[in-house]
Amino acid sequence: MKKVKGKSTRPEARDWWRKNRLSCLILAAAVVLFFAVRAAAVSREPSQSRGEDYAEYERGVITDVLADNTETDEVSDGGYRGEQLLLATVRTGQYKGETMQVSNFVGPLYGQPLQVGQSAVLLISTYADGTHTATVYEYNRAVGLAVIVGLFLLVTVAVGGKVGAKSLIALAVTLACLFYVLIPLLMKGAPTLVTVFLVCAYITVVTMVILGGVCRKTVCAALGTIAGTALALLFGLLAQGILHIDGLRLTDVEPLLQLRQTGTPLGLRGLLVAGVVISALGAVMDVAMSISSALTEVHAVAPGRSGRDLFRSGMNIGRDMVGTMTNTLILAFLGSGFSFILYLCSLGLNLRQLISSPYVATEVISGVASSVGVILAVPLTAAITAAIVTREKAVPSAAEKAAEGK
Repeated sequence: MKKVKGKSTRPEARDWWRKNRLSCLILAAAVVLFFAVRAAAVSREPSQSRGEDYAEYERGVITDVLADNTETDEVSDGGYRGEQLLLATVRTGQYKGETMQVSNFVGPLYGQPLQVGQSAVLLISTYADGTHTATVYEYNRAVGLAVIVGLFLLVTVAVGGKVGAKSLIALAVTLACLFYVLIPLLMKGAPTLVTVFLVCAYITVVTMVILGGVCRKTVCAALGTIAGTALALLFGLLAQGILHIDGLRLTDVEPLLQLRQTGTPLGLRGLLVAGVVISALGAVMDVAMSISSALTEVHAVAPGRSGRDLFRSGMNIGRDMVGTMTNTLILAFLGSGFSFILYLCSLGLNLRQLISSPYVATEVISGVASSVGVILAVPLTAAITAAIVTREKAVPSAAEKAAEGK
């Protein structure tokens, strides 16, 4: 019986390989390309030996509260102010197992009161004479973050099944590309917009292959995504030129400017449009895949429909998606800067002053350019899908051939 079972699995394996060979080859090539670009992006610099005075961040557990004068501040909406003197046992690093007296400085914008048994990240400073001191850096959130991420993974797999698991793999690829390829390339001086667009195109291709393999549906979705992202980039450049603003006017660009002044060849002017491209990628990919999948199914059910009819069907489907997706993008940008928007509104600024502020200009470019990419992805994907699926002539079935022979 085992031999029969083994023999039956071999044809299944051959069939699987025959169906997925191209997908496997593309993914293998993508892996090779990833590590090649990663190797080129990361320069091999000799490790610097730490000086006589250095600091380390280690995990510790609070074992006793020696003094505590923290109290709530009603002016700060119930935030805490004050200082704690604690005993903490170090759990990691060279001082593992040692109990230290540490200070915990608490304010509305930093820190929080700690209790016995809670875990914290300690900033341990070691000096040239061998002495060392420690303060509380922050509450240790590693376990909480792991729980939250674990729940996200569980929900995704439980609801999405195999497709959900594939989407998590695609998400991991996306994060790896952003943190291990894109950022090192930009820090090394690669052109900002070209590099961001190429990395986004790479993410699109790999994601589509992981989710659906190599077929007409995924090819059309990938082409529609790349085209929509390219148009979002172009519209962002156009809006940037009209409003006479660029990445140097972003609210959080000052530390990067200081980094550039110290010798890091980071391109700052393109960061505004680069952020538009990255933020629009997910929404454009969603719209493109939905339209491509729907039109592919329509063609499978009614293969006699013309390309023009399929395009119209795609536009009808896309119009229903445009409203919600555009709303989603605009609200996402407004939500990310909601606290700063509240601050601007509290200043009672003149309307002309508010409209001409760099913050409003950058947010308008980010939200509108991303939305334009999503909107234009609808006709582009519909046209691409209609052209590709109607290009192949329908192959007559065996019954139709027999009928023709009679």
